[in-house]
Amino acid sequence: MAFEGLTERLQNAMKTLRGKGKVSQSDLRATMREIRLALLEADVNFQVVRNFVKTVEERANGAKVLEGLNPSQQIVKIVDEELTKTMGEEAVPLNKSEKIPTIIMMSGLQGAGKTTTAGKLALKLKNEQNARPLLIADDIYRPAAIDQLETVGQQIDVPVFQLGTDVDPVEIAKRGLEKAKEDHNDYVIIDTAGRLQIDEKLMGELSNIKDAVHPDEILLVIDAMTGQNAVATAEGFNKTLDVTGVVLTKLDGDTRGGAALSIRAVTQKPIKFVGQGEKMSDLDVFYPDRMASRILGMGDMLSLIEKTQKEYDEKQAQELTDKIKENTFDFNDFVDQLNQIQKMGPLDEIMKMIPGMANNPQLKNAKMDPKDMDHLKAIVYSMTDQERTDPDVLNPSRRRRIARGSGCPVQEVNRMIKQFTQMKTMMNKVSKGNMSGMENMMNNTGMGGKMSKLAMKQFSRKMKKNKKRRMKKNKKRR
Repeated sequence: MAFEGLTERLQNAMKTLRGKGKVSQSDLRATMREIRLALLEADVNFQVVRNFVKTVEERANGAKVLEGLNPSQQIVKIVDEELTKTMGEEAVPLNKSEKIPTIIMMSGLQGAGKTTTAGKLALKLKNEQNARPLLIADDIYRPAAIDQLETVGQQIDVPVFQLGTDVDPVEIAKRGLEKAKEDHNDYVIIDTAGRLQIDEKLMGELSNIKDAVHPDEILLVIDAMTGQNAVATAEGFNKTLDVTGVVLTKLDGDTRGGAALSIRAVTQKPIKFVGQGEKMSDLDVFYPDRMASRILGMGDMLSLIEKTQKEYDEKQAQELTDKIKENTFDFNDFVDQLNQIQKMGPLDEIMKMIPGMANNPQLKNAKMDPKDMDHLKAIVYSMTDQERTDPDVLNPSRRRRIARGSGCPVQEVNRMIKQFTQMKTMMNKVSKGNMSGMENMMNNTGMGGKMSKLAMKQFSRKMKKNKKRRMKKNKKRR
């Protein structure tokens, strides 16, 4: 997982501050030294690290944080705000043309994931904006590049325009744009060629395509695993093309996160999207504030909520809420929830979005095997209809029969039933506004502490801001 090492180092750096009623200058200097080393180890640009550490230290001293109440929390807050600022402060939307189609030109080195990202972006526009995108296969050099894009197009049901490998890429782009205008496509996504490294011929060709079609958006696709090289690549492409935004791919891989923290600061170009998975739906808008929270191990509740909303419609959500309030949540609902969670992605990634869980020792040592969920479902499927809807009837003899039917030890069946009962009780308390149940759960699972409380406060502030924005929009519509 991206940033895992950086998150652990930053949390360790600030561990000495936690619990202190007063923080001395020497405490602050020691913490900043550790933060500097953590960022450099994560392959963040040296100048970016230097400026970041200097700013945090100046703010901590200037605001007399060391003399105030809860200095450790205030320093964490400053680090969070400066990380957000370094990565761009706010999400930047795609540029959109006043006339259709909006033209998006994908650029980047070979192997960065341009073709797959072009498909992911087309699917995102199709699903979220009800758009009719057209993909243009403009890479005539890489073997099977056109076939790959056509396969992607079939997978997501989006048309692909191609003229083979014997036509000039500039001509392909122009004729593809004509086709889009004829068919009234509202987005055109041009998948251009890449190279193993930046060269004059590549840049000349991309520059000619840009001059021919005048794209509204030039997205640079960068492999996040390349670290410092990603910054050099961004500078090279930006110098020739004046890119409008960056897409970071493979952010779910074994990357140290240096690219995400360096690119915006060095190039002044926003990161617009991040790719965090192999599915065609795994392309997310880049939110600097949410990423900063995740880097600091404070979770990302807003993204978790959005992931959940993608898998649920309002009717499902209301039905589930009613069942929880009425305390009628049963094993059938439990299996439905497991299926929904599996659709959202790997369980360990989802857990890390919960405040305080990113580097929770119990979570780190736990094996998040997808088969574990299948075992839980097997236990439920071995129950009768009555047992699923009325867990109170599950006496010892029934549990032994369920264990035999599911191929699990009876102890595992008992454990699952106990956990289900505790979860049901906790959800019922939370649904009625009793947060003590949630607090107890956080403390029992190691989620308590200042980092978690800070994260929950931050989440609450963001939710209030979002509510105010929605109210303003509704007033304007009226």
